[in-house]
Amino acid sequence: MRNVVHIITGLSTGGAEQALYNLLAGGLAQSGNTAVLSLRDEGAYGRKIRDLGVPVYTLGMRRGLPGPGALTRLRALVRQQQPDLIQGWMYHGNLAAWLAQRMALGRPVLVWNIRHSLYGLSGEKRMTRQVIRANRLLSRWADAILYNSELSRKQHAAFGFADGRGRVIPNGFDLDRLRPDREQGAQVRRTLGIPDTARVVGHVARFHPMKDHALFLRAAVRVAEENQDVCFLLVGREVELENPALKGLVPKDLEDRFLCLGERQDIVSLMQAMDLFCLSSWSEAFPNVLGEAMATGVPCVTTDVGDSAFIVGDTGVVVPSGDDDALFNGLMGVLDKAPEGRRALGRGARARIETNFGLAAVVDQYANLYENLAAIRRPEDE
Repeated sequence: MRNVVHIITGLSTGGAEQALYNLLAGGLAQSGNTAVLSLRDEGAYGRKIRDLGVPVYTLGMRRGLPGPGALTRLRALVRQQQPDLIQGWMYHGNLAAWLAQRMALGRPVLVWNIRHSLYGLSGEKRMTRQVIRANRLLSRWADAILYNSELSRKQHAAFGFADGRGRVIPNGFDLDRLRPDREQGAQVRRTLGIPDTARVVGHVARFHPMKDHALFLRAAVRVAEENQDVCFLLVGREVELENPALKGLVPKDLEDRFLCLGERQDIVSLMQAMDLFCLSSWSEAFPNVLGEAMATGVPCVTTDVGDSAFIVGDTGVVVPSGDDDALFNGLMGVLDKAPEGRRALGRGARARIETNFGLAAVVDQYANLYENLAAIRRPEDE
């Protein structure tokens, strides 16, 4: 595969953006002449990707339908790159990839990448609903549709996506970058003013209804009321106790034990300071943060969404989504273990990531797929 163009909705901090960067850094950028096109801006990952030697282009689109200027620039970039394969990322990026294929000279291979569970459309914004329906209609034109979880593939097939095109390739994790480091964790605690003797529960997610921060806070408050030495580290854009959707959930006398750090780029360092990681979402496909926490040796409590139960296996605790009591009991079940018991769970979590989700193996799956698709020529293209 000579020329590959990845088209993604944006390059801000997020699971899909990080997955793209990880794959490129892990060797996929060397599988051909690679370029990345962001429909919006460079965000947090644009510079990082350019530092890999991969050119990054942007269309500067705002939310909503693309204007004539964006379409003209898309056509010019596609003609300039002359891709042999176009890889879309996320629903909006998939539509743009389909359109780019039509604009390209010749007919490059078209691959979509869906990193979203689909329990229904009611929780999606109006425009996103229409984009998902458009993806369904056009899915038969994709030569392959990649999902990062088996549940996501099944949900989209049931919704009407072309199931014969669907393949599952999980997220991969760089185990050289993600590794336990208790000394670094101790330093992070000192910097944040967290006592060495405290038990720290972490939560990493941008503010979004599907992440269910309210569920986490309700359970966390109950934990805090019963355990004076437990504090909570919340990381994510717009995650603050004064957020109107979260205001009042944490009593004033407990607020000093809830550290809201906002959006951060040093997530791995912050995870080193955690004794326990919690994912409270009601919708996920393959949550990157769960694998990252496990790779750094942190035991996890997660809601049973997407492939989370498969990711964690027997190295953590899985509870139903939306259940305050279940999440509270799950958190307490891990916190009540002796420190060595928690560390043993963490070692098992890292071993599970090493065995099932190493980055090198995932990069090979993408590279092999691209190589196999290079020979595709559909009858309608002849």
